[in-house]
Amino acid sequence: MFSRLPAFILIAALGASPALAQSCGGSFNNFVSGLKNEAVQRGHARATVDRFFANVRKDNGVLKADRAQGVFQLPFIDFSRRLISQSRITKGRSMGQKYGNTFKRIERDYGVSRGVLLAFWAFETDYGAIQGNFNTANALITLSHDCRRPELFRPQVFAALELFEKGSFDPASTTGAWAGEIGMVQMLPADILENGIDGDGDGRVSLKTSAPDALVSGGKMLSGLGWRKGEPWLQEVTMPSNFDWSKTGLTHSAQTSDWQKMGVRARGGNLVGGLPSSIILPQGRKGPAFVAYPNFRVYFEWNQSFTYVLTAAYFANRLEGAQVYSAGNPDAGLNNAQMKNLQKKLAARGYNVGKIDGILGANTRSTVQDMQKKLGLPADAWPTPSLLNKL
Repeated sequence: MFSRLPAFILIAALGASPALAQSCGGSFNNFVSGLKNEAVQRGHARATVDRFFANVRKDNGVLKADRAQGVFQLPFIDFSRRLISQSRITKGRSMGQKYGNTFKRIERDYGVSRGVLLAFWAFETDYGAIQGNFNTANALITLSHDCRRPELFRPQVFAALELFEKGSFDPASTTGAWAGEIGMVQMLPADILENGIDGDGDGRVSLKTSAPDALVSGGKMLSGLGWRKGEPWLQEVTMPSNFDWSKTGLTHSAQTSDWQKMGVRARGGNLVGGLPSSIILPQGRKGPAFVAYPNFRVYFEWNQSFTYVLTAAYFANRLEGAQVYSAGNPDAGLNNAQMKNLQKKLAARGYNVGKIDGILGANTRSTVQDMQKKLGLPADAWPTPSLLNKL
């Protein structure tokens, strides 16, 4: 969940401390000195601060990993097939049985269905088997020093310091993912402070070694992020060929009864009534189609990649018995160079596509859909070579 927003922000009342004067970049040693001074100003004992920061160093491997997320450029069908295997499904269902009492507790207390957490557990750490070997303190400080997303990672440094004071974080030995997440479901330090739960009753919160601790903590976090108890999150649908494709996408919402009047049908079972929902076409009108309920939007508080979120939500359904989605026959998409070219052309026309990165994110999808409408094309938000040529 590398792109989750921080649980809290910097305290403005600190004033112009040396740390705030160097919010990122510059000399790494000076940056660390600024963090230490700010920690003392926050009320942490100088001796504790010195111990926490004693051996921290810049980790260039973290920066390399941060810039090498090419997998998120894959379209949904390719991405989901890469992440979802029969062995992962089989193991997930086995884990659901093994920790059945834990999942019943989560469903009772937080209303989060077991498939949701099983999917995160699978994707984040392969059910706890691969939790990452990056030193967490070094990772957080390196990413705070880097000027790409310091506002995300800097607060996590002070959260890790607080965990250290509580005896549940060792800056020398605590390891995890390159982006500073810890444990089986990969939680950032601030989220651990807020949501860490002793799920197995041993008196400790150990997200690295205790599946019940990690799962219950993850359930509590999702609940705090707005998960609506007992409600669905995603459902596969079939679409009529004459549908107004400009009504699709997360920026458009309607009641499921309205979608039904337009010819939308659940591929298995029935649409859930009484809920606002959106139609998602990850690879356009000729590919898979889903209806996204309010809980689907909570996924973006965990991870902001559209492809990851949709795959995790779909995998949760599969773990609970849903059929394999109908892939359809989507129009060819764009490769990375073409996508960057498209983003540049859209930006030149005044659209906000975000970073020119070759990734079909929310901003790019929205602008593609608007441009398709202007050009009289089916506005399904799926960029094709034909659209690029017209631009």
